Amino acid sequence: MNSAVDFQPKQIVCLEYEGTQLYGEVIQIVESRQMTWLRPLMLAISPSDRNSDQLEPSLYDLRQGADLLWPTFFFRPALDTEVVPLFTHLQISKTHTDRTSIAHQQLQLFVRRVWQAYQNKF
Repeated sequence: MNSAVDFQPKQIVCLEYEGTQLYGEVIQIVESRQMTWLRPLMLAISPSDRNSDQLEPSLYDLRQGADLLWPTFFFRPALDTEVVPLFTHLQISKTHTDRTSIAHQQLQLFVRRVWQAYQNKF
């Protein structure tokens, strides 16, 4: 986790924890509180975190959900080379079923796990 990062609005950042990556767009940095207003875009859960034989991560589209206000030091800048293939895969694998509620449940679980692990940082 970074301690001093200079994020800009519209920058894509990543919060990583135990094989899961939350990618989001910075809306605003609240410097007085050292918080980031983040619009979640995608959650990627690595295969090893799911005990699966799959090689590809499970991807969840979070673009239709609520924003987060989260301590800035948890985030790192996301690299184009990691984000573009994931977004491409997300678009290709889109199905006609509604997975929005599943995606937001996965986000809630992830946020809860990170919060429980770092309660003293909030």
